[in-house]
Amino acid sequence: MKKITLVLVLAGSILLSSCDVLLDIVNQANSIANLRNCEFALKNVSNVSVAGVNVKNLTQGNLTATDVVKLVAAYQSKQVPLALDVNVDITNPTTTKAAMTALDWILAIDGTDMASGISSNSYSILPSTTTTVPLGVNADLAELFSSKGLDALKTFASSFTNEGISSKVGLRVRPSLSVGTTQVPFPDYIKLEKKTGKS
Repeated sequence: MKKITLVLVLAGSILLSSCDVLLDIVNQANSIANLRNCEFALKNVSNVSVAGVNVKNLTQGNLTATDVVKLVAAYQSKQVPLALDVNVDITNPTTTKAAMTALDWILAIDGTDMASGISSNSYSILPSTTTTVPLGVNADLAELFSSKGLDALKTFASSFTNEGISSKVGLRVRPSLSVGTTQVPFPDYIKLEKKTGKS
């Protein structure tokens, strides 16, 4: 009798554990399904620099001698790093939680894909709320400006607004969520647009 009781207890424990795992997978699947209802937007861009020089110095004509040396050295070395921090807003308009475990991104300049990366941080987007996801984006502009010289670099820098937004720079993102041991991405990338109203 004791053996039968033990077997039944073990069987019940396994069944409950299996149900918990199954329920967890179902909840994760529902979260990524609801992620499709969320709205993705470009909140703002900050800390934009070219070859270590703040882009505001380029646009406002406040270059120091050190800035000029950095830019010339970068151009001559054929390595012109662009760095910027991008804040992506994800708004959940529904009454159900959405979740994301990774966000792939692609940076394009003048319509040409220049760099890509991934943020592997997990986020829960609660109902009727907006969650901001920060991305550190880096690219090398050397190839883009190799045939046009420093004037092209100045034109590029002057395209940035006070918010750091540039019509020449585009960003696409693709969220994904882990369901069980499988990473499930969106089928397509989302082109980010600047949010209207308050940033």
